[in-house]
Amino acid sequence: MRWKFPAGALIALAFLVPAAPAVAQAGSPGLNATCQTVERNTYTDIRKAVTIDLDTADLGQLRLLAYRILDTAKKEELPGLPEAIEKALGGTSEELRTFLKSRLQDTWWTALQISVGRTMTGAGANVKDAAQKTLDADSIDALLAYLNDGLYAARVSDCAAQPTSTPSATPSATPSATPSATPSATASATTSVAPTPTSSASLGASGGDGGGLPVTGTNTMTVASIGGALLLLGGVGYLIGRRRRSRFVA
Repeated sequence: MRWKFPAGALIALAFLVPAAPAVAQAGSPGLNATCQTVERNTYTDIRKAVTIDLDTADLGQLRLLAYRILDTAKKEELPGLPEAIEKALGGTSEELRTFLKSRLQDTWWTALQISVGRTMTGAGANVKDAAQKTLDADSIDALLAYLNDGLYAARVSDCAAQPTSTPSATPSATPSATPSATPSATASATTSVAPTPTSSASLGASGGDGGGLPVTGTNTMTVASIGGALLLLGGVGYLIGRRRRSRFVA
């Protein structure tokens, strides 16, 4: 009985069967919310993945399609869609068929709208404006175009409008370097110049004292002359006194 086809085998087939070109395409570089270059998140048009007639497909084909879409929804982190698909896979074949025919697109549409709304959190003016216009368009094509291209174009504009870090770095570096250099130069100049006048002045003062040496010498000679005269007078007085004493004795 085909409806008892093992789920594990279906999952294996889902990975072995070549995916649609839209699923396989890789994202090109773009800017993230912090203006860093990253690989873009590519959102697949799930409508192109439905390549079977849902009215005539057997359970095996329905489950294989559901597992392939489930894998895509998880990779793209579409909110609510993986849970809805898993719930449908756990039901009967008719419940799964009904989900794929009627509710899959609506659930996917809601997931895309939530994904667009998430990009507005903490975003710049251009991203918010582009996202709001996309939500107002109320179209799956508009949602996919925004998530795959419009979002990144708006981020380029927002990132270009942000101030660069260069002006803020330059003033902080210049003042810190200039004051530290200027005082040191002034101090060194003051230190080198100040001792020069001081030493020259001291030399001048010592020269003045040396000029007084002749005066000191003259005073010494005068004192010596006076002393010599006193000695001479003392000798004369001694001789006169001796003569008087001789006469007195005689």
